[in-house]
Amino acid sequence: MLTRVKELGAFIKAVSTDERIPERDKATLAVLLVLLASPFDIIPDWIPIFGVMDDIVVLALVLDYLFNQLDQEILLSHYPWGMKSYTRIRGVARMIALLTPSPIKDRIWKYKPSVYK
Repeated sequence: MLTRVKELGAFIKAVSTDERIPERDKATLAVLLVLLASPFDIIPDWIPIFGVMDDIVVLALVLDYLFNQLDQEILLSHYPWGMKSYTRIRGVARMIALLTPSPIKDRIWKYKPSVYK
C-alpha cells in the first residue's frame, strides 16, 4: 500500500511539472484535488444524494481531464502502473465524465489535444 502511495505521489509530481500541460490547467487540477481531499464540501454531505454529488463531479472533472482531454502520450509518459490498469481506469473515467457537462469542461480547461490524431 505504501508503495502505491509513493507511486501516486511521483505520478502527480511528474504530471504537475510537465511542460506540455498549460499552467492554468495544472493550477485548476491542484485546486480540484485539494477540494477532493479537504473535509469541506461545496454541498454538505449530510444532504441526501446532493451531498456527495459535488465530490463526484470534481472527481469526474479530474479523471476526464487526465484520461480523456489530455493526449495519451503525455499521461502515459508518466503513468507508472501499466497499460492494463490505464485502460481500465480510462474506461471508468469515460463513464464518469458523462456526469460533467461539456460547457463546464470547455470553460475550465485550456489544453487542446493535437488535431493530427
